[in-house]
Amino acid sequence: MKIGKKEIIEESKKQLWLAGPMIFVCVFQNSLQIISLMFVGHLDHELLLAGASLAISFVNVTGFNVLMGMSSALDTFCGQAYGAQQYHMVGIYTQRAMLATTIVSIPLSFIWAYLKPILIILHQDKTIATQAQLFARYSIPSLSANGLLRCIIKFLQTQNIVFPMVLANGFISLIHVILCWVLVIKFGLGIKGAAIAICISNWLNVVILALYIKFSSSFKRTWVGLSMESLHDIPQFLKLALPSTVMVCLESWTFEIMVLLSGALPNPKLQTSVLSICINVSGMFWMIPFGVSVAGSTRISNELGAGCPNAAYLAVIVTLFMAFTCGILEFSFIMSAWKLWGKAFSNVHEVVTYVTSMIPIVATSAFVDSFQTPLQGVARGCGWQKLGAFVNLGAYYLVGIPISVVLAFVFNMKGQGLLLGLLTALIVQVMCFLIVTLRTNWEKEANKAAIRVAGSGVQVNALSLDQNAATP
Repeated sequence: MKIGKKEIIEESKKQLWLAGPMIFVCVFQNSLQIISLMFVGHLDHELLLAGASLAISFVNVTGFNVLMGMSSALDTFCGQAYGAQQYHMVGIYTQRAMLATTIVSIPLSFIWAYLKPILIILHQDKTIATQAQLFARYSIPSLSANGLLRCIIKFLQTQNIVFPMVLANGFISLIHVILCWVLVIKFGLGIKGAAIAICISNWLNVVILALYIKFSSSFKRTWVGLSMESLHDIPQFLKLALPSTVMVCLESWTFEIMVLLSGALPNPKLQTSVLSICINVSGMFWMIPFGVSVAGSTRISNELGAGCPNAAYLAVIVTLFMAFTCGILEFSFIMSAWKLWGKAFSNVHEVVTYVTSMIPIVATSAFVDSFQTPLQGVARGCGWQKLGAFVNLGAYYLVGIPISVVLAFVFNMKGQGLLLGLLTALIVQVMCFLIVTLRTNWEKEANKAAIRVAGSGVQVNALSLDQNAATP
């Protein structure tokens, strides 16, 4: 397939139009927990801060990441249905996902309600576990709200409607600051107030975006109201939703395992603090390739659904180029501030020195992650969630974690060994996804998309595919 400069420029504009706003959406969403944590941290009680920090880490792993994984199936379903011009199915798929995430929220809420004994089994301090359980219990209403919100975001994103989400999430972030001040400081609710503020903010976000969908003329074709049709073909949805959840959770759980392993090293307070700082730095920069990932998955799924394999292949090439650019910029920026990162998070000389020694690994990880995250977006756009689950299982649990343990404990590399194991896992991920992506027959993927849309009971005409489609 010959790709012209004009086509590349046009595709780049489309992806940048999506990626930029989605980065801000991600930042605003993640800011809610950070803002709540900051207000708790100013209560002059280390126990409350430790409890809230532990709770946020746990509720993300056992709740929000699960819902994020389930809703990610909409990258495939909604994106391809919209590309195939089966517009009403975009709303049906979204309702189906909303129902599934709401049902899943019920058992997850019981885990949150009885968090303390789970944490004690994991050898966490009882007093900290008590505060963590309190935060988690008051966060339970956030579960269903978060599931609905993620489905709504996918509904909008796959239709290339992103700026309303930026405005809504930005507004909610400002409101959240006020809510935290009122509930945590003014009313003196402390850790309970921080959790309640997150609940209110999430539900308010759901209401704002739901009203926008209800009354905007942009969704006359894609949202036709609640339908019984959403109750059909749930097993088909779960075939992608479950591996999508596994794909997300296997990755996020690995970072929590690294923090737990750091606590088993000599001088655990230093090791845990430094590793947490490094992971936080990586998390800050992850939001940029995440935006590229969202743009790539949307454009690829739209083009596959429309029966345009050449355009889908072009979208992949542009996504990879943007990923490379992000990686170079992130690596350069992190290394340019090599000696400043430790000072930004701590005044303790030992911590600052240790963090500085870890920054080259963090910068390299950010570069590799700039490829890995968009490649997972390509997988979601194509419907390769099951493959992605196996790749993540192998990369992290058969390669990354074992290498981390050997380097940290056997070769006595401590925190650097843990990070090097993670870096190895990221490299394996990139290699696996890249090989699959470059060897993909995009004609076949377009045919699969047509069958997937047709499998929901929608009559789809045979797609006329370009005979010159690329077969990497």
